[in-house]
Order: sequence, then C-alpha cells, then structure tokens
Amino acid sequence: MPPQDKKDAPQEYKFAQKPEVKTGWEGFCSFLYNGETGEVLGRTGMSWLKIGVYYIIYYTFLAGFFMACMMIFYKTLDMKQPRWQNSNGIIGDNPGVGFRPRPDDKDIESTLIWFRHGDDNGNWNSWVERLEKFLEPYKNDTVKEMGIECGELASKKPGHKQICQINRNELFQGDCTSENGYGYRKGAPCIILKLNKIYGWTPEPYDYESDKVILDEDEVPQELRTMMEENVNNDKKDMNHRVWIECHGENPADVENAGDFKYYPDQGFSAHYFPYENQDGYTSPAVFLQLLNPKKGVMIAIECKAWAKNILHDSMERRGLAHFELMID
Repeated sequence: MPPQDKKDAPQEYKFAQKPEVKTGWEGFCSFLYNGETGEVLGRTGMSWLKIGVYYIIYYTFLAGFFMACMMIFYKTLDMKQPRWQNSNGIIGDNPGVGFRPRPDDKDIESTLIWFRHGDDNGNWNSWVERLEKFLEPYKNDTVKEMGIECGELASKKPGHKQICQINRNELFQGDCTSENGYGYRKGAPCIILKLNKIYGWTPEPYDYESDKVILDEDEVPQELRTMMEENVNNDKKDMNHRVWIECHGENPADVENAGDFKYYPDQGFSAHYFPYENQDGYTSPAVFLQLLNPKKGVMIAIECKAWAKNILHDSMERRGLAHFELMID
C-alpha cells in the first residue's frame, strides 16, 4: 500500500480543561502571585497598568469637575446676604418670637420652664446659667461699641448703615439682673423675648391716629391701644414707632394663675433696630417679661405675641408669637 498522506493523519483536538483549584494557604499564596501566569492579585502587570491609568484619568477629571463647581458656587455666593429673601426665601417674611431660657439640650423639644425656687432646695441655677449664656452679647463691650446711641428706648433713627446699640441700663432693671438671679430665686422669673432674625425685614408699626380701623381688624389688645393713645396725648409719637409685645395666659385658668406681668424696658422694642442686614455687632432687640406673682405648683401656659401691621399670627406654625409653659415648685 502506498504510504499514507500526512494530511490524512488523524488530528488530535484539545478541549478546555477545568483548571486546578487550589485551596487554603496554597490558594492564597497563588492569589498573591501566580508563577505560571505571572499574575499579582489576580491581574497581570499590563492589566494593573491599564486599570491604574484609567482610574487616574477618571478621578482627575472628577476632582477637576468638583473644583470647578465649587469655584463657580463661591464666586456667585454673597457671604453677607442670602440670595432669596423674605417672601422669596424659605424663612418667609413673618418673624417668629423666641424666648429664653429654654430647657436643657436633652429636652430640646420641650417648652416647659420648670424649677424649684428658694435658697434651700432650689434648682433654678441651671436656668439662670443658660439665660446668662444667651445674654453674653448684650453685655459684651466690644459688641456695644459697634452701635450708636439712639436715645430713650431707641426712639431716634440711626444713620445709614448704622445700628442702634442695646441700652443695658434700660434692659437690665429690677429683678431682671444677674445680681438678683433674674427673679428665679424668689419665684418671679424673668423671661427674655425677641424676634427671630430675618434678613432685610423691616416692621411696619401701627400709627394710632391713622390706623384705628386696622387696630380693630387685627384685634390689637386694648392695653396696647391705651399705651399708643397715651403716647400721642403726651406728644411722644416716636414711642409708638415700635413692635409691641403682649403676653397672656392661654386659658382662663392660666390668666388667673399667671398673675401680673411686668416688662423691661418697655412693652415692645423700637423699629429703629431694624432691618437686620448681617451688620457687625448686631444684637437683636429684646424685652424682659417678668411674672410678678405666678401661682406655685401648677402649670401655666403663656402666649406672647408681637404686634405690627406686617406681623401675622398663627398658633399652629408659631408665626408672630411664642408659646411656653411655666411651673414653679
């Protein structure tokens, strides 16, 4: 027979074989470095080079994009005033009323002022300490020097870009002083009230002579109307150019238990303290409310409202007012 042609020789085919699986310490060492394939941690040198270059380029562009966004943001951001103000902003154009002292931070949701008065077993010191901390700007000489004197109860308007300074002698009177423990020792506490800051907001005070109809429509309390009328009759119209503050017990029982109120330096604060425009040394005007003879051992709900033509009141949303409870043991 003629010799068989090489082309007709039987072909041997090799199919994929399952690689040898290494376990345990041998498998871990093989993962760190595979001598057969030259892989380190499962990748060859070229594979590591490619993925390294990819992520270097990727994160370089990502960092550059982030830096560009931050540069644009800070270039367009005004550090002195918000872009959206008053009715165009989230805060709105209707201020709330804040009160101090507030309960400890662990009871941040609470509005209850609860303490024992007296020297023997009283626990009122922590309330006075929190109040003192809040009042630090009102006693800071550096802050005081940044404002100007605006006369009695800030009845004179300051100049352009000037702010009225808080008159300490007017604000800290009677029991509402550090020396007297702000009345907490004797069970006649002083509570400070102020409007929340809204950039650029200016109050529109009532004019007793021209706003009598508005006073009636807004249900302004009679005691405030009487004070406005007396200022007009005594030729003190400038004293009416203010945001008035009026506090009362929320319910008939609260009215009886709260007793008499006293305000320092006055039942409101001058509109000349506004607007707030992030001025250096600006301190919000404030009023001390003192409960002279509250009933002991009962909880008293108190509501304080700020009054001006452009202040609306909403008890649910705490707009234009403050609500707190008081209990003295």
